Amino acid sequence: MTATSATVQILAQSSGGAGVPIRELLLVLCTAAVVTYLVTGGVRLAAIRLGAVAVPRDRDVHVEPTPRLGGVGMYAGMAAALFFAQQLPALTRGFAFDNHVNAALVSGGVIVLVGIIDDRWGLDALTKFVGQVTAAGILVVMGVSWYIIYNPIGGSGGSTIILDQLQSGLFTVAIAVAIINAMNFVDGLDGLAAGLGLIAAVAILIFSIGLLHDQGGDVSAYPPAMIAAALAGACLGFLPHNFNPARIFMGDSGSMLIGLMLAAVSTSASGRIPLTAYGTRDLVGLLAPLLLVGAVMFIPMLDMLLAVIRRTRAGVSPFSPDKMHLHHRLLQIGHTHRRVVLVIYLWVGVLAFGAVGSSLLNRQLVVVLVAAGLLVALLFTAIPSFRERNQQRK
Repeated sequence: MTATSATVQILAQSSGGAGVPIRELLLVLCTAAVVTYLVTGGVRLAAIRLGAVAVPRDRDVHVEPTPRLGGVGMYAGMAAALFFAQQLPALTRGFAFDNHVNAALVSGGVIVLVGIIDDRWGLDALTKFVGQVTAAGILVVMGVSWYIIYNPIGGSGGSTIILDQLQSGLFTVAIAVAIINAMNFVDGLDGLAAGLGLIAAVAILIFSIGLLHDQGGDVSAYPPAMIAAALAGACLGFLPHNFNPARIFMGDSGSMLIGLMLAAVSTSASGRIPLTAYGTRDLVGLLAPLLLVGAVMFIPMLDMLLAVIRRTRAGVSPFSPDKMHLHHRLLQIGHTHRRVVLVIYLWVGVLAFGAVGSSLLNRQLVVVLVAAGLLVALLFTAIPSFRERNQQRK
């Protein structure tokens, strides 16, 4: 069977039994989008009354006071969508044998509460970090952990590394906190974090659908698909309120929620993949879950790493704000606000869907498409520099 026909077969599966519930997952996504869009309008009015408003600072891009707490609307959309999913016969089996969805909702509620306090009254870095660790720890306690990692070096064809309970918990919390802070760091332009969350969630949703197909509808693959669909819908429903010019910011309540949900869905989808999922000879397929986690967060994580190095070398706290993030640099070379967001969307999209495609399509085709996508992204990023050089020559 060719890669193309396999993909067509995935999309053609029926919605019940061991098939792939495409229609139901799309309903979950749409429900989250509609509820988030409707609730966010009310959250905006509440944020203004509560005084949760972002007043422009020197390092900020926006010039007018803008309400925050957008994460509350996003969480409401996710919660409503996942409750709706529980009522759908084709998705009920994903709740019967696994606690991952409930873990995502409970830990998400905790991180949103931490974000609300920070958005309204402000929290110091240490207190916020404790809140992040607590939310990530809830995921672990409720059963969402990386406990199997594929090692391509060990033995002939590779081996799996089985983590004990302590190792699994520490590794999962570290991954979750890193992704939470990466999303928090990158949330500096209208629509940027919501768009990256949407791209990442859709990429993981596609991967989860492929995993459902490969494993014959195994119940372990249902939770990541449902959480990813709900997260994608929440980001999609929030974008009309948040894209430049934004009427409301998601604030830390939103950016940390996206980061935590990406950590939860990535762990649920990737940390549970056994060595036999694709076969010992298919190295790229075996590494695809880990590649996907890295790809969807590569740009935010790189931005966070550079910020930590930059601030440490300057002798200030790694959490001290500055105006040297990736999006600030793109603005400095001549991109408009909206174009900066689209440029970062493009880079993350190419990396994320390249990782997904490696497990669903022909590898050579994926390499060609990713190379072409990266070339287009590079040219699109460098356009202002080319224009400036041409003007200088004239």
